[in-house]
Formats: sequence, structure tokens, C-alpha cells
Amino acid sequence: MAQRRVLKYAILGLLSKQDMSGYDITSEFKKAIGQFWSAKHSQIYLELKKLLTEDSISQYIEISGVKLERKMYTLTSKGKEDLKSWLLAFEDHVQTEKDVFALRLYFLKDIPLEEIPSLFENQLRLRNEKLAFLNDQYAVYFGEENNPIDLNKEELGHFLVLTKAIAREENYIDWLTTSLEIVKQNGRK
Repeated sequence: MAQRRVLKYAILGLLSKQDMSGYDITSEFKKAIGQFWSAKHSQIYLELKKLLTEDSISQYIEISGVKLERKMYTLTSKGKEDLKSWLLAFEDHVQTEKDVFALRLYFLKDIPLEEIPSLFENQLRLRNEKLAFLNDQYAVYFGEENNPIDLNKEELGHFLVLTKAIAREENYIDWLTTSLEIVKQNGRK
């Protein structure tokens, strides 16, 4: 499958839930979607313009209060078809996730040996904070008694993505801990 504009489909997916303003869409990228995909404010507005040109979305003005006007975006039938086609498409390869820390480690030979443990410790702190946040999100949305079998389709999607993010962070923390021990042992030689 040729590389597609993934941001396009993320926005179409959000609009399939409800009509939103550009601000609303940007906010969603700071919430649950931010656990697995990111986009800047400027990228989102540029993509919204493209989607309007392609007739995948339409726009209307919503009046809030006395004067406040908001441009709202809604999915068109073409947008619904585009989204459905993308959702059902099979990938032809696994995407590589961008990881700045791993890229730095690739060039480890250029990092002073005494500095390496602190890089790992900083990454461990950040990952543990992220894991705590994700576990808090899990508690808020799913609690301890929630049975994944009882979830509706929207809740199930959120559950699966959130548990993937938790597993990712737990795995990364395990790898960092093991790697830090190896680094420390090699530093003693």
C-alpha cells in the first residue's frame, strides 16, 4: 500500500464521532490520540484546508453566546467512504516508530562513558511518569471492575489503544532497567 496521509484519516475519524472545530481537533491530539499519534496545530489546519478542497469534509459556522462564532467541520459522504476504505486497508509493512533516545544510543560511542547512566536514568524517570499517567487514565475510563467484554465499540477502541500504550511503557521501562545494568557493568571494566 502506498504511504497515505495518515493525519487525514485521523481527522476524518475524529469527525466521524462528532462535528468539531479546529481547536477541538487539536485538543484531541493532546488527549487519547496523543498516546500513539501527534500532530501540530499548523499541520491540522493545513490538513483541514486540503480536506475541504477534496470535499471530504464541509464547514459551517456555529454561534455560541451572543457573538462567538466557531468554524465547525463535519464529515461528508465522500469523507465517510475515504475513512472506511482506509480503516479496512491492510498494511504491507510494519511502521518503525521514531525514538530519539534510541537514535542517540545508536551513536553511543560518541557519548562520554560517565554520562551514559544519567541519560538512562532520565529516560527511566520520564517513562515512569508516562506510565503513571496512563495508569491514571485507565482508572478514570475503565476502573478496576470494567470488563473489556462489556465495552461498546468506541470504548473498546480506547481500551485497546490505552492498554497498548501501557504495555509499551512497561516494556520500555524493563528494557531501560536491564540496559542500564549492562551499561554500569561495562563502565566498571
